[in-house]
Amino acid sequence: QVQLMESGGGLVQPGGSLRLSCTASANIFSRNIMVMGWYRQAPGNQRDMVATVSSDASTNYADSVKGRFTISRNNAQNTVYLQMTSLKPEDTAVYYCRMIINRQFYWGQGTQVTVSS
Repeated sequence: QVQLMESGGGLVQPGGSLRLSCTASANIFSRNIMVMGWYRQAPGNQRDMVATVSSDASTNYADSVKGRFTISRNNAQNTVYLQMTSLKPEDTAVYYCRMIINRQFYWGQGTQVTVSS
């Protein structure tokens, strides 16, 4: 059973930074993790893609976070990171990790990010 464990959310002031982490449990060959990504959902909104990184290290970002967020992956540890800088109140949401492993979709439980003064 694959589980994704997220960490790193919290409360931060506008302009601040946070780093989210997500690690896949169980014995998984990193080559089987095709895509790792982060999504977010604010109250009353749909869940939207924030950033993804593929097995070839190619990345994709939502326009709203380009230049502020950086996604990266550590294949040896089956971990994906999201470095968030210059945070804005509109970045407030629950952030979810998602991985595509052997063509199956797996989601983390979500971590709250609140940007407020």
